[in-house]
Amino acid sequence: MAEERLAPGDPHETLTDAPGDMLADVSSWPVGRLLSVAARLVERRFHDFLAAHQLSHAGLIALHHLTPGPRTQRELAAACRVTDQTMSRTIEHLRRSGHVVKRADPRDRRRMLVELTSAGDAVLAMAREKERDSGDLLGAVEDYDRFREELIRLITVT
Repeated sequence: MAEERLAPGDPHETLTDAPGDMLADVSSWPVGRLLSVAARLVERRFHDFLAAHQLSHAGLIALHHLTPGPRTQRELAAACRVTDQTMSRTIEHLRRSGHVVKRADPRDRRRMLVELTSAGDAVLAMAREKERDSGDLLGAVEDYDRFREELIRLITVT
């Protein structure tokens, strides 16, 4: 069977090589390329997991911000750092999927609150577990908590 060839720069371009060849090639890459390829591979794998559970990355972040309790769309948009319009689409997708409900605010019936459902809470817990403990997402990371701290530090450096 012929070996599949992928375009240069594709994150899977060296994954068809023998393991020893791949390690020799990858070990010569600069850190920026390693980060870029790792990010694309993990994102693709996580995207597939989320899609199987009727979630998106944006929806997962919204669910995370709903764990302390119900929020208005505007509060949720601010917490997720997106526009109200973007959050409106995300909430509607989450609502149709059964992960959230919208209800009138008992203190001001003109405002709508978005609230996590038990299904949303369960899928969020499953996603967190999958991220942390799954061999196919970050299983190669030996110290998840330290790795996460380093990523946060890398992202927030000014």
